[in-house]
Amino acid sequence: MLSAALALIGAFTYGAADFLGGLAAKRLRSIVVTAVAAISGLVALAAALPLVGGVWSLPDLLWGILSGAFGAVAIVLLYACLAIGPMSILSPLTAVVSAIAPMLWGLIIGGEQLSAIGYAGLGVALVAVVLVGFIPGEKVVRPSTRGLVMAVGAGLAIGGFLIVIAQTGDESGLLPLVGNRATNALITSTVVVVLMASAVRRGRRAASVLDARSPAVGAAPSGHADLERAVGPGAAAEARRATSRSRAWMLAIACGIGDAGANALILLALREGQLSVVSALVALYPAGTILLAALLLRERVAAVQWIGLALALAAGGMLALA
Repeated sequence: MLSAALALIGAFTYGAADFLGGLAAKRLRSIVVTAVAAISGLVALAAALPLVGGVWSLPDLLWGILSGAFGAVAIVLLYACLAIGPMSILSPLTAVVSAIAPMLWGLIIGGEQLSAIGYAGLGVALVAVVLVGFIPGEKVVRPSTRGLVMAVGAGLAIGGFLIVIAQTGDESGLLPLVGNRATNALITSTVVVVLMASAVRRGRRAASVLDARSPAVGAAPSGHADLERAVGPGAAAEARRATSRSRAWMLAIACGIGDAGANALILLALREGQLSVVSALVALYPAGTILLAALLLRERVAAVQWIGLALALAAGGMLALA
């Protein structure tokens, strides 16, 4: 029960972090938001590391570094598939794959076993993932093979993060997450530096690469995207005018801290329970974004998403009893 509760809270925290990252990405370029979030998350985890304690272990650190690489791959593939579209199909597909991959790993390779209500809860959770992640209003367009492959790849990379981080020892504390964030910060910061150098070679200011470009899609360092606020060129320009750069920096920093906290909750959930259960609940992270958007921005929540939210809570209860 504790593991399911931690996983569900962690999922909603992921969604809250993505909400902040999405707001920041309306003013700053998405990769810049991701780099700033990775750095702020690293600082937060490094500060908490002595307080939480844990035994230093090279294997656990390497597992953390590998999970960070999975997160970086997820971000690249996620941005690519969202650019191709349609988001209304590729978004839930990515979320479902991110749940199924570690779920199967836990049940088949890890030998995890659940009660009948637990297996039913997994099924309800997968349906909830599709409904919550569905983006209403888009034209139904058949996705391209390339888009489908990238969406599946992004889901596998996000699922790979969970599988890899679950291999760490209980006594390692937050050490694996520090390795994860250090890897993310290094990769994303390198990309930003390369973009700046390229801009300078073309006779532009280095700071010119910081501004957002359409479509504005935010993401947390774990590879989760703020799909609910993916906007078109006109709306993106208006959002950039309404959001100051200084406020965007603060939002990006807050995104990283929130995402780091979510990762800590998920890590604790994995150590208390089973990977199959945790992965199914973590995939419900868009619920946090949707609820915050409804409460703070007064955005309309589609009926199908409300159904998904209700099923998400039901799945959490069923998996808590598994």
